[in-house]
Amino acid sequence: MRYTTPIEKNPKSVPDSPWLKRTSLMRAQIGVLSLLFLIVYAPIFPMLVYDWSYDPNYSHGFLIPLISGYLVWQQRKKLALQKTAPSNWGLVVVALGLAMYIAANIAAELYTMRVSMLVVLSGILLSMAGKQVFKTLLFPIGYLLFMIPIPYIIYNLIAFPLKLFVSEQATLLLNLMNIPVLREGNILHLATGPLEVVDACSGIRSLISLLALSAVFGYLTLNSNLKRGVLLISTIPIAILTNVLRVAVTGILAHFYGQQVAEGFLHEASGIVVFVSALACLVGIGGLLKWIKPQETFS
Repeated sequence: MRYTTPIEKNPKSVPDSPWLKRTSLMRAQIGVLSLLFLIVYAPIFPMLVYDWSYDPNYSHGFLIPLISGYLVWQQRKKLALQKTAPSNWGLVVVALGLAMYIAANIAAELYTMRVSMLVVLSGILLSMAGKQVFKTLLFPIGYLLFMIPIPYIIYNLIAFPLKLFVSEQATLLLNLMNIPVLREGNILHLATGPLEVVDACSGIRSLISLLALSAVFGYLTLNSNLKRGVLLISTIPIAILTNVLRVAVTGILAHFYGQQVAEGFLHEASGIVVFVSALACLVGIGGLLKWIKPQETFS
């Protein structure tokens, strides 16, 4: 006669939790809420994809949901240990998000409509899983803000002063190199012709992308919110300084080799070099912050 012994559970295995084993009722609730979410916000997604495809400032938008999904996946073990405790406050958050959506839709305010999507998503998570799970996934959800283009009125308020500042500083550098230049607003008048500092050279484009990169880089590599904040703020001077150098180099090329050389392939290549240089500076600052004495960990 053959005897069998029960299979022992691995003590090191991840314990069962309500997060991994849903009841049929809860799965149905999640399915219904997800379907309603997609129905309400279905018009938003094509417009976002259009902006990512045709607005150079937000071409990184395609990557943001993928990065957010990776951040959720990275927390899978922690989520497996957490117990769900549905909160009625989540329904309040959902109601607030829907109110934002309706009001913004009436006022034709696209940015608020898109942000309300994240508010509703947060409310659904809070109502179904509770505060503990919501806190764990707060950053991945909040990170989705980087995929939403900021209103053009705010964009212009930032971009125009940046163009003037970059133009002014680049003019100072060119004067230090004894290159004659006359600045008129964001236009640099060289001996070989005018050189206009457009939005792409102001630093606004690289600033938007660098902010998204620094946020996730700090979240993954640094162990305190203070350090993450310092890294995030450091992207502003990095983006501005590197673009000042870009405009100055373009002016040097225009002075010695003419406008066609300065505005041709070398100008496009300089944009790539500037962004890579800014990214290297960001990584360097992140490494320095990581080396500084450890702080209390916040998740």
